[in-house]
Amino acid sequence: MHDIKAIRENPEAFDEGLKRRGLPPQAEALLDLDQRRREQLTRAQEIQAERNKLSKEIGAAKSRGEDASEIMAKVSESKTLETEAEEAAKKIDEELTRALEVIPNLPFDDVPVGEDEAANVEVRKWGTPPTFDFEPKQHFDLGEALGLMDFETAAKLAGSRFVLLSGALARLERALAQFMLDTHTGENGYTEVNPPALVNDATMYGTGQLPKFAEDLFRTEEGYWLIPTAEVPLTNIVAGHIVDEDYLPRRYTAMTWCFRSEAGSAGKDTRGMIRQHQFTKVEMVSVTHPDQSTDELERMTACAEGILQKLELPYRTVVLSTGDMGFGARKTYDIEVWLPGQDAYREISSCSNCGDFQARRMGGRFRPKEGKGTSFLHTLNGSGVAVGRAMIAVMENNQQADGSIVIPAALRPYMGGLEVIKPADGGQ
Repeated sequence: MHDIKAIRENPEAFDEGLKRRGLPPQAEALLDLDQRRREQLTRAQEIQAERNKLSKEIGAAKSRGEDASEIMAKVSESKTLETEAEEAAKKIDEELTRALEVIPNLPFDDVPVGEDEAANVEVRKWGTPPTFDFEPKQHFDLGEALGLMDFETAAKLAGSRFVLLSGALARLERALAQFMLDTHTGENGYTEVNPPALVNDATMYGTGQLPKFAEDLFRTEEGYWLIPTAEVPLTNIVAGHIVDEDYLPRRYTAMTWCFRSEAGSAGKDTRGMIRQHQFTKVEMVSVTHPDQSTDELERMTACAEGILQKLELPYRTVVLSTGDMGFGARKTYDIEVWLPGQDAYREISSCSNCGDFQARRMGGRFRPKEGKGTSFLHTLNGSGVAVGRAMIAVMENNQQADGSIVIPAALRPYMGGLEVIKPADGGQ
């Protein structure tokens, strides 16, 4: 959510930020609503002040034995007029809020300007894509040949964009999630959380999923929303709180199922596990002092990259352009893992600094050590990483000519010492 006071103080900077996002100027329309709201509030205050004055006149008139009925009628009328002004201000304020809540965050100055992913800028690469003396297969061909990845049965149980994993592949997914959690908690300073996977409207609103992206979500008949990412409950841990500066930074991690309707993705990645309605993800969330968030983004991104390095998976890191960035982000790094079966890098993690954008929506503040008052927190989120896509990358980068999969050394302790997944290992 944007600060109307900041827009009022520098409308040109606000519109320039929107321009970099590829959006038209909106400051004038917002400030018109703000001016109308403030005029109604001023009117209500003036009416109240006048009524206070009239009330004193009533007392004075009665003390002199005079008829005060005319003054009393004016007081009664003023109450009605004040209520009308307050209700008008409230209505305009709601309209202003509806306008502000669908406007995306403004990019930092160092974010590359562009319309889409074509303007993203690669900042580094790690590892060398493997070479094969055979035609590498995609994960779904490998998984189905192993008899451990079943899309047909999943479709019978639920529909398209679901998968049923079994045996060694089911264990591999679990192993990856546990490995990521152990790394983030044991080495990277994150606190593990097991949050609800169903949340209410306020929680979805706090991180910016509502109202703009309702069609991308699943909602129960009871009004709960299935989380699209653990970012939603983890970030909202501080919703409505004022924390002491010493409390910061807070770093949370969680492994959850995530649910997305994939609205608008028809025809994209229809085969396999790249884009599913239900998937497993390990998420990282940081809540920081405003002065810390820039460095925290670099730290968080390094934590996600470290997972891929331990798994010996080649990847590249790109900074997203203004046109490719998410709604709530001011700056985002995408980490793209190499998939031999697609002969391409594909996103496996996205780490974003949201500034105070989410904190304003959910009312998250901190009390500084020095000075008075409170300030809004900064929030960051990142995949640490997408478990299903990590499994895809492990399968495709470590495939052998016979269709077996070599398990990275870092995962073998989590796989009971298993080193290679073969068709015969389906019962593992």
